[in-house]
Amino acid sequence: MVRRIDVTGADGVRLAAWEFADPPKERAESERAPGVLLLHGLMGRASHWASTTRWLAERHRAVGLDQRGHGRSEKPAEGPYTRDAYVADAEAAIEQLDLGPVTLVGHAMGALTAWQLAAKRPDLVRALVICDMRASALGAASQREWEDWFKSWPVPFATLSDVRKWFGEDDPWVERPNPSRGEFYAEVMAERADGWRPVFSRRQMLQSRATWVFEAHWEELAQVGCPTLVLRGLDGELGRAEAQEMVRVLPRGQYAEVADAGHLVHYDQPEGWRAAVEPFLDRLAEEDRNDRDDRNDRGDRDNRGDRDDRDDRGDREPVAP
Repeated sequence: MVRRIDVTGADGVRLAAWEFADPPKERAESERAPGVLLLHGLMGRASHWASTTRWLAERHRAVGLDQRGHGRSEKPAEGPYTRDAYVADAEAAIEQLDLGPVTLVGHAMGALTAWQLAAKRPDLVRALVICDMRASALGAASQREWEDWFKSWPVPFATLSDVRKWFGEDDPWVERPNPSRGEFYAEVMAERADGWRPVFSRRQMLQSRATWVFEAHWEELAQVGCPTLVLRGLDGELGRAEAQEMVRVLPRGQYAEVADAGHLVHYDQPEGWRAAVEPFLDRLAEEDRNDRDDRNDRGDRDNRGDRDDRDDRGDREPVAP
């Protein structure tokens, strides 16, 4: 099952949200499946989460969002492609899809959006998974490198096989062949009259990136009070020292890493990705069950107390002659 749900983001931008599997059957409103919203990184799309949402859907309502400028969502020529716009879009999606309090799973730029939203609206966010996103500033040199990289793309590609080969083997950013990287980029191409081109504007991607690469985001990270898993691939862009410092800064941070994975952790090692994320979600579910049991126990004690009070009053009341 694949279902598209239209969402209205900030400034009226039309966004496409996707469910790639049927959510668990809900037995009662109090037991409805907990919500998960998955946010892709720069140049990504919701379909990159398809395999993840299918195992999540065993116990969650898992929804992937095509963020503005990406996938099937609207791509306004002049944006805005600011941090505020991306965060407001995710906020709108959670509220319109009735997912809150939600677990946010974000990759790269999507992870930054997730923790900025959690800092802004803690009432909407139950927990976070931050995948391979740095809190430190990347700087001007990084942005120039991306500009040069975009210029090196040999678009249009004649075939999807050419897309897979270039991004998986020939791309100057590739240190060694990586078929999963080729598959990742093949997912964000569309066939045009002259060949295969990206479904996004590279100019807009640079605009989006320019709104966060020049600043650090530690202060917002420290404001996130919910349980947060900081996850990295051993060969990814987030180094171990910085990841562990992020965990230290977070009030309820946890750390995990996936071997033999680069930046695209969930594509490089899907089983390792699941093995790292699922125990974190299981602990959240156990905490929620314990909280419900505690509330039920308190409710039972309160009800028994009310009955005892009524019985005591009855014993004291005089019997009518």
